Amino acid sequence: MSAKSPAEGFELWNLLPKEINGWRPEEDRIYDPETIFQYLNGSGEIYRAFNFRKLYARRYVKEGHPKIIADLFDMGTDKDAFGIFSHGNEGHDVDIGQSANYIGGLLSFWKGRFFVSLFAEEETAESREALFKVAKEVETAIDEEGRIPEIVSLLPSECLDKAKVRFFHNHIILNHHFFVADDNILGLDQQTECALGVYREQEGEYCLLLIRYEGPDEAARAFESFAAAYMPDASEPGIVQTEDGKWTAARLENAFLSIIFSAESKDRAWEILDNISKGSRL
Repeated sequence: MSAKSPAEGFELWNLLPKEINGWRPEEDRIYDPETIFQYLNGSGEIYRAFNFRKLYARRYVKEGHPKIIADLFDMGTDKDAFGIFSHGNEGHDVDIGQSANYIGGLLSFWKGRFFVSLFAEEETAESREALFKVAKEVETAIDEEGRIPEIVSLLPSECLDKAKVRFFHNHIILNHHFFVADDNILGLDQQTECALGVYREQEGEYCLLLIRYEGPDEAARAFESFAAAYMPDASEPGIVQTEDGKWTAARLENAFLSIIFSAESKDRAWEILDNISKGSRL
C-alpha cells in the first residue's frame, strides 16, 4: 500500500498553513499505521506504539533557504498525543500548545489529540522564525484541548523530574526509558496505561512505574510474572534488594500495579507505595 495523496481529501490539511514567510508547500503526503515505514523507517514503530491514526506530512520550500518539514499526527486520543510528546521531551520549553519544546531546528508540541513536529533542515534565524510562526498558526487552528492522562496525575509531585514524566502502553517504550527485561514480564499491551516518573531526592534517585490493566485478573497475572522474573530471591512477597544495594518493591491493588525501582531503603520503598495508595483513586 502506498502513501495516500492529499487529493483523497482530509480536512485536517487545513490545520497546516499554505504559506509561511515565503515558504510554500512542495509535497504533501498522508500515512497510516501500515504505510508509516515508507516515511519514518527508523522510528515508525514508536508512533505505532502510541496508536497513531494518520500522519499528514508537508514539506515547505523557499529558494535559498533550508526546507521545513511539518508532520501533523492525528493520535486519535489526547492521552496518546501527550504520550508521544512525553516520549521525546527534549530541549527547552516554549509556550505553544499544551506543552512544547525546541532544540536545534526541531519544534514539537501537543494539543488535543494532535502531536506536531516541525523541523528545519538547517537552523537559521529565518527558518527558526518560520518554525515558530507555523507552530502558532497550527496551534490556533486546532480548536480542541486535551487532558493529561489520569494515571500521570497519580505520580506524586514532590521531587519529581517533570521533564522525565512518560506515558505509554507497551514494554518497548518502557525499556527505552527504563530497562526492566527483554521479555514482556509485566504483560503490557496497547490497552495498558503506564506512567513512569523519575525522582531526585537528597538520598538518591529512584523510578516509579504505575500501570493500569484492563482488569484485576490481568493485573494479578502481571504481578505474579514480574515477581517470578524480577525478584525470585525475595525474602518476602513484593520486595527485593538488588545487587546495587537498593530496593525494588511492587504492590497490586485491583487493576493497578505500582513498582518502585532503586529506593534507598526497604522502609522508603514501602513508604512511597503507601503514599501512592493513600493519595490515589485505585
